[in-house]
Formats: sequence, structure tokens, C-alpha cells
Amino acid sequence: MAPSEYSFRLQKGIVGGFAPPTPDAIVTLTRADGKDNLLLNQSKREPGTPSLTDLAPKVLSSKEVEHLVDELHTILKDLPTEQPPGSEDIYGLNTSIAWGSEDLMWCNGGPEGCGGGQSAVQATDEQKTKFKRAVAIVEQLANSE
Repeated sequence: MAPSEYSFRLQKGIVGGFAPPTPDAIVTLTRADGKDNLLLNQSKREPGTPSLTDLAPKVLSSKEVEHLVDELHTILKDLPTEQPPGSEDIYGLNTSIAWGSEDLMWCNGGPEGCGGGQSAVQATDEQKTKFKRAVAIVEQLANSE
């Protein structure tokens, strides 16, 4: 079960080279303690444009999406992150998720994306499948009405 207060962020576009990566999309979902609603913020970069465009924020009912957030929380608890942080996209999706709550601090991809190098930790095929499901959950939440 997810804690009563949490925030998570999905970023598509984490693999860079000499320059930091240019994100294609960022989704952030936050639930403050004692609140029944979640605040969803999104930014997307249209193909061929240099920067992200903010979309109108949405408010989601935590009761309607609670099962998805619980599933995401459970998945992330069991997944490894690359070591050192930001060394390699071990899930191969050019996507990072950062979760923050009282019981779990989890982030893959590093704060500046993945800039090259090799991780001492590699994801198994099963872990890659679980991470794909985690990304799908965030995308489903982002598309909620």
C-alpha cells in the first residue's frame, strides 16, 4: 500500500552523450498528506521543437487511482537502480522514474540522465518487464480524466 504522502516523476529522454539529454516528456504526480486528490503536472516536447510545453494541470481522485499507485509503489520497491547513478540506462527504455515517500526513495537514470559508462548493476529480463509495467502505470495515470 502506497503511503499517504508521496510524489513521483517520469521523464522520457534520459540518455545523453556530451550534452545532457533533452526530455521528450515529464509527468509529475503529487499527493500531500491528508489530501484526497492528487495533482498531476505534465510537460511535452513536440517533435522538432527545442523545449517542453506545459500542459494544464489535472486533479485526480486518489480513490480512483489508488490501485495503480499501490501497484507502482510495490514494483519500484523490488527494482534495482544503476550503480553509479546516471551511468547507464539499465532498463533500455530511455525513461526514468523518481519516487519519493517516507518509506521509499527510488530513482533510476540519475538527476542529469544517463551520460555513459557501465553500471555495476544490470536489470534482468523480469525486472525490465516490471519497469515497463511501471512506466505504463504512470502513462495511464497521465491519461486519466
